[in-house]
This record gives sequence, structure tokens and C-alpha cells, in this order.
Amino acid sequence: MKIGRRSFLSFLIGGAAGTTLSPLPWKLTDDLSIWTQNWPWTPIPEDGEASRVQTTCTLCPGGCGISVRKVGDRAVKIEGMQDHPVNKGGICILGLAGLQLLYGPTRVKAPLKRVGDRGEGKWVEISWNQAISEVAEKLGEIRSSGKPHTLACIAGSDRGTISQLLGRFLTVYGSPNFLRTPSMYDSYELALYLMQGAQASAGFDFESVDFVLSFGSGIIDGWGSPVRMFKANSLWQEKGCRVVQIEPRLSNTAAKSDAWIPINPGTEAALALGLAHVIVKERLYNDFVNTSSFGFYDWYDDQGSVHRGFEQVVLHDYAPDTVSQITGIDANTIVELAQGFAKAVKPLAICGRGQGLTPGSTHEFMAVHALNALVGNINKPGGVLAVPDPDYIRWPEPAMDQTASQGMQKGRLDDAGGERYPYTRYLMNRFFENIASSKGYPISALLINASNPLYCLPDNETVKKAFNRIDFIASFSSYMDETTLYADLILPNHCYLERQEDIPSPAGFEKPFIGLSKAVVEPHFNTKHIGDTIIEIAKAMGGNIAEALSWDGFDACLQETLGEKWDMLNDKGYWIDEQFLSQPEGALFETASGKFEFFVKAISTGHEKELDALPRYKPLSIEGDGPSFPLLLIPYDTMRLASGYVYNPPFVIKTVEDTVLKGNDIFVEVNPKTAAALGLAEGNFATLSTPKGIARVRVHLFDGLMPGLVAMPRGLGHTAYDSYLAGKGINFNELIGPVPDPVSGLDAAFGIRAKLSAA
Repeated sequence: MKIGRRSFLSFLIGGAAGTTLSPLPWKLTDDLSIWTQNWPWTPIPEDGEASRVQTTCTLCPGGCGISVRKVGDRAVKIEGMQDHPVNKGGICILGLAGLQLLYGPTRVKAPLKRVGDRGEGKWVEISWNQAISEVAEKLGEIRSSGKPHTLACIAGSDRGTISQLLGRFLTVYGSPNFLRTPSMYDSYELALYLMQGAQASAGFDFESVDFVLSFGSGIIDGWGSPVRMFKANSLWQEKGCRVVQIEPRLSNTAAKSDAWIPINPGTEAALALGLAHVIVKERLYNDFVNTSSFGFYDWYDDQGSVHRGFEQVVLHDYAPDTVSQITGIDANTIVELAQGFAKAVKPLAICGRGQGLTPGSTHEFMAVHALNALVGNINKPGGVLAVPDPDYIRWPEPAMDQTASQGMQKGRLDDAGGERYPYTRYLMNRFFENIASSKGYPISALLINASNPLYCLPDNETVKKAFNRIDFIASFSSYMDETTLYADLILPNHCYLERQEDIPSPAGFEKPFIGLSKAVVEPHFNTKHIGDTIIEIAKAMGGNIAEALSWDGFDACLQETLGEKWDMLNDKGYWIDEQFLSQPEGALFETASGKFEFFVKAISTGHEKELDALPRYKPLSIEGDGPSFPLLLIPYDTMRLASGYVYNPPFVIKTVEDTVLKGNDIFVEVNPKTAAALGLAEGNFATLSTPKGIARVRVHLFDGLMPGLVAMPRGLGHTAYDSYLAGKGINFNELIGPVPDPVSGLDAAFGIRAKLSAA
């Protein structure tokens, strides 16, 4: 089945992404009076002088520039910053509603200490001196017992000065257990490292392409830097760039594309290799393959053994007829798609399902990246680029005492970087699984910043079990989210509009970039910048830890760290490395061969394990396979539901369609044929069960979903925050568990087997 742009169904569904057909303006108008009556915390500014502060939004990895309008000392409106390189004046619905995160009722207003059971929500307010003293004392006890490795820290990112401060603190303390929240960027980074030898992020020159091949990426559903993608999508339509969306569900992105190609979930790698088969067989590949790659052709190792190259693998194993049986896509469609992609001037293939909130199969990311190599669109305008982090954090190596050195030698609890997963940097799912199952050593203390694993990670019960086995948990969250509700101590950070910090590497940006987030308003409550909190904890602990974080405060640390970039950042709000990619093409690959590697021979850092060296398709075993669960449950993302660390403010939750959430009831999408076979009709209540859990849902009939599937939105089912969000719908992560990728150990689950029956 293939649906083009002019399909009536695409027009109908795609309109929901716009303004005219959206229920948004009607719901907002209908409930305007209710808002003003029932939300007394909505600020009403006094008369005063109007001003603007240019800053960077930190509500998602997009790194958009924003302009905040103030009346007196009160922020009253957020708009996109004009001429900002990332978003060029645009702003998303979450960014627009950011003032509710500043003034809303979910803020943690002062340091809190738990007095009831974990998760019960009983707290007593304490002073900052007591809060910092208690953390320092607890960590000091753990370190004095010779177990510094039992401290762990989870952060939303590992980039920027804040994350580096946390990492430096753990290192000099003696713990290797710093983790960041998983996402598709883990898989993209791994693919770049294996095939290019680059320790870098994936950047994309979307503005220059003329053919976009998307393997499930929610281009206008929140993938990458959302506002940049909105604008890129509009640009593509203006200049006639062809966009093809490959996914099992007709998303807003699919409906707005030139073609939607439904695919059996989890078979994207097979399709990518099937496209490669056609490109190779018809010799449509770029000369880049001959001049700048290794492993395309068969080759001999030092022992004289022959290895099949990428060419022979795709020609023998991934013919269109074979791939058609795997993916459910017609063989002729595969041939036509490959030909169109290869003959475009600047084609680009991308992957990472939905908003890219979860990693994925290493072979899938490698196979898609191989397509870009076949057409020669690697590290050049209009292609995919390996973008290194801006090189500005150059602190001296900290002095390590014996306790720290011994702790760092214990190895990571999540197994990342170990013998089994030598190339993976972080494995948060394994971290919690190992704690819950008492595998390895226990974790005595956990620090959490800008992350909500008790909501965002699959298999919530295992994560909660792990939390119950950790003696001490401290959260730096600005909000009372699910994880913070489970902490022992809360040391609340300033809200994002109240603090200053550097924001490097916007998602998918094609050059090294740093944004500066400025303090738009003075802190409203008794909160403290997390950078200052960490520095004060270090000073309270003394010794090498205090020496390693010896700055007077975070502002001094930030200005010193940014050095000569500080003036430009303070003036313009961002810095770009305009000289990026000025080096010769041959210097762009740091692999053992010095070239792009279709066959991953070895990495220059010393790992010799080949780990399924060629990209290939290996079916992933999904939980619940068998007759007990005849359907497949998959998630979907929408711009109207924030499903990461940042939650949906009331203004945004009000825009969610009635076919997604009605009252407190969540709707799941089901193809009419599937529903008819189950005896279900539109709006019926039903019981949805998986090997991980059971939920009461309502049914929405949707022709844009392949038969045999059930689709559920991510971003609902919160148990924390406020009455505008808590208790609405189901958290998808309660119904699914992680499925480890055999190469990386990252979660590669694309769904879970399910059963749907009348309630």
C-alpha cells in the first residue's frame, strides 16, 4: 500500500498538524473563560516598562533561540528569536507555553527533605545549608567506607558545563557511574563511531537536500530540533524536495510527505539494505565508494582469510523480492524508491522513530548511514555530518587520591564500555536492571538532574524496584516529577528562565554550535543554580574534591570555561564554528583504514572486536511472541504531548485532540478491519494487555494504521505534577519493557506484543 500527497486520507490526517483543521483554536476559544477563572496562578503583570531578553530555550534538545518579553520584572511572552541559526524566529507550542513552567504550581520552591514513605509526597522544608550539609555528609560516609563507586549520577545530557561539572565531581569522588538519558542520539553516535571513527553527533544539512528518505523519523512530530524541522519541511515543499516517510502508521509527518510507505515494524534495516541492493546492482552509487570507503568490496585480512564486503552481502541476501516478504512493501516500490533516491542530487536518509526518544537497532542506524555513503553524501553540504562537540571545556586534570583511583577501577555498573559492549557509552536500562536483580555491586547514592527515569524509561516496575534498593536519592529538579517525588532530598534548581548556562550542540545542527541561556528574571523562590549547588557540595567535602571544583561559583566557572567565546555569546546569544569542514576530505575519517567503513574492521582507539562488522538485518525478538498476544502495540509521538523530562503545561495539554484523550481516558488507534475482527467499534472501552501490564483504554478507528497493530501516544499517564496532567491516560512505558540490541546493549524495542478485548 502506498499513499501519495493528494490522497484524501493524507489531507484529512495531515490537516491535524496545521491550524485550519486543528481543534486547537476552537478548544482554546471555547475554554478561554474557564482558564481565567480556574488558574489563579496565571500572572497579571503590573504596568511598567517593556523590555526583551534574548536567550536559548532548554525545554528540548533543539536549542532554539527565544526572545522573552518582559513588563517590568515580569516575563509575559515568549517568541522565537529572529535570525537565530537554529529556528530562525520560529517557536513550538511547548516553547510558547514556557511561562507556565516558570509561574505554574508544580515548582519546587525550596529544599525539601522526605519525612514519609518514598513516593508518598510528605516533605519538610529545610535550609540550603542543611541540604548541602546532608548531601556532603552522606557522600562522605560512603567514600570513607571505601565504596565511592557506589555513587551514581543521572543527567539529561552529558554536554555543557553543568554536565561536565557533575562528571568531574563523580570522577574525583571515585565513581565511574555517570549516565545520561538514552535516546536515538546514542545510536547515531555509535554508528558514526563504528563507520567513521568519529566521536561526534550526527548533523544534517536539511536546508540543501532535494530528497529526504525518512525511516520513521517524526520530521514534524518533534524529531531533532522541532522548529528547524518545521521550517525545513516548508522549505522542501516550496522548492520541490521529495519527502518519503516509511513507517507503519500515518503520522502527521507521513501525511505531509510526498509518499507514505507502510512497513512492518522493526524491518527498517532490511528495507535500507534492499534499497542498497538496487543501488549497487544498477551501479547507481557515487564514486565516494571507490575513493573513500573500505569494506565495500571483498577483502583479505593479514592471515589471508577473505571477508565478504558490503557489495556481495546486499546483492546475495537483500534482493527486492526477499526484502518485500520481510517488510510488506511491494518489490517494485523498493526498486523505484532506490532509483529515485540514488538519482537525486542531494539525497539524505535519516532514522530514529518518532521524536527519537529511544535508541534503536545498531544495524538499522548503520544500514541507513550506509545509504548516505552509497550516494556520497557524507560530511558535505546537503548530507549527514559528523559534528564534534565544541572544544571549549579544557579544565586541568583533577588530582586523584587513592580512594578515587580505586573506585574508578571498579567498572561501570551498566556494563557500558566493558567487554560485552565495548563501544557503548551509557546503558541506563541495564543500570536499573542490574540494581533490581542485585547483579554487580549495589548503588548507595544517586544524584539526578534533568531526568525522569521513573516515567521515561520502559518497564517502570523494574526501575521502581531499583530505586527501592538505593539508600539515598537526591534530585535537583525544578519540578515535582515522578522521580523527584521518589527522592529523599530535593535541592531545586532554578527554572530554565531563571538561570544561565551554556547549551552546546543543538540536535541535528550541521556545525559545532554553542547557545547561551540567560537568566531572564530573578529567581521567584528559594531555589539555587545547580552549578552553585555542586560547587558548594564539593567545598563542603573538602580535599581533592574541593580543589577540583574550586570556582567561587557557577557564573565564574562558566565565564572562565567559555574564555574568548564569552563576549560573542553574551552579545549574540550563540557561537558557531564557521570553519567546520574546511579540512581535506581524507582527514574526516579516524577509522583503522582511514576511510568510511562499510565493514567495521577495527577502531583506532584499540578495540579489536568486530561485533557483526557489516550492517545487516536481524529480527529482534519482541516480548510476548506467541498466540496469547496476537497484536503488536507500538507508540507514537505528537508535538502536543511532551514525553521527556519536561512535562506538558496546562495550555499544551488543552490542545490534545479528543481522539487521543477525552477526560481522563486515553484512546488507542486500531485499524477498522482489526477492530471489526475483535468486535470493537469507535469509542468502545477495551482492555489492553501486554506481558508487562494491563490498561483500560478506548478505541479510535484509524485507517492510517496497518492491520494487526495498536498505536498508543506517549506523554500521558503521569502520576505527578498537577491536576491538569496527573491521572490522564496511561504511560506507554508501563506496558513495554526494553529489548537489548545485541551489538550495543541499548534498548532497541519498537513495540511489544499485545491483546485487545472488550472491557
